[in-house]
Amino acid sequence: MRAADAIGLWLGALRGHRSRSLMLLLAVGIGVIAVSLLTGLGEGARTYILGEFSVLGRNTVIVLPGRKETSGGMPPITGLAPRDLTLQDAAAIARLPSVLRVAPLQAGQVEVNVGSRNREAFTLGTSHDFFAIRQLEVSQGQVLPLLDFGEAQAVCVIGAKLRGELFGTQPALGHWLRAGDRRFRVVGILAERGESLGMDFGEMLIIPVASAQALFNREGLFRIFAEMRGPGLLESGKQQIRATIRERHEGEEDITLIGQDSMLAAFADILRALTLALAGIAAISLMVAGILIMNVTWISVNQRTAEIGLLKAIGATAAQVRLLFLGEAALLALAGAVSGLLLGEVLLWAGRQLWDFPLHAPWWAKASALGLSLVTALLFAWLPASRAAAMEPVDALRPQAGR
Repeated sequence: MRAADAIGLWLGALRGHRSRSLMLLLAVGIGVIAVSLLTGLGEGARTYILGEFSVLGRNTVIVLPGRKETSGGMPPITGLAPRDLTLQDAAAIARLPSVLRVAPLQAGQVEVNVGSRNREAFTLGTSHDFFAIRQLEVSQGQVLPLLDFGEAQAVCVIGAKLRGELFGTQPALGHWLRAGDRRFRVVGILAERGESLGMDFGEMLIIPVASAQALFNREGLFRIFAEMRGPGLLESGKQQIRATIRERHEGEEDITLIGQDSMLAAFADILRALTLALAGIAAISLMVAGILIMNVTWISVNQRTAEIGLLKAIGATAAQVRLLFLGEAALLALAGAVSGLLLGEVLLWAGRQLWDFPLHAPWWAKASALGLSLVTALLFAWLPASRAAAMEPVDALRPQAGR
């Protein structure tokens, strides 16, 4: 049997049973769409979260008060602190040879008002270098001035949303606002950025760290950001920070260091596992489609016994008869998979337009869906195709001869 003859028989059989072929195409297509959408969602979540962490820069270390031992994975966000981090600790870290920039952080909620307008705002006390470390830009004015950590000034930078709620259509730059029992002059307005690592900078009030300590009446720091001079100095910088704090805290290493590398590795592993789990769940639908293909192939074999007998009577081998049914199943699986991949891409594109979320099915998911569709179709069609191949021509033609 020539290849052209085999293809003609496959296409003829599919055209002759249009409703059956459409049902199988739909079953395989739905399975592939499920793989594309679920892996696209998992990969999108991974890309989004890793992108959020990337704003810290690969050379940034976060110093938290308290030490908590872990058995692996991402270090804890908080620890049990026998002693607070201080501005003097931050200044000592800033003097280390591996450290390029340091930004101490003090944080809390405070009531902010301008005239009769007031609202609660998350207030962050920090330094000039925090804007460079977190890659923050201002749309108007300037960032916090370069001050000693212990120097308080009545200046602030506010987010775009907070500016609109407090000042409305009036100009904000150079004007005063009241935060708690203190007044601050607006020297800068942050550019639009949205949420990052759970912080909405658009609704934030940023003031010098010494001013924040006075405002909250609290000396201990929330945390310290330290940016190293290069990726090669990350580990040595961590060791220098530990040694410095140990020396300043009477021999106690009572801090937790979080590097972007550990956070990225932990989240990447978790989200990769999530994507694989979603792909596995979606692949079940392809198995269901394979069972449907097997059942339909059984029916096809039973309905085409006369055709099978005729083919074998004119010299078709068992392998050629088997190939007839396997080829039909493979052709249906391939057409359904390609249709599912195309429709899945359209749906992912629509999702990106609607929600501004990086929905992209990874290449391995697309290749796996295509390969799994073909393998599933061939595996589940093998048994009925083998039954057809094993038929004797006389037995296959007997029902036809009796009519």
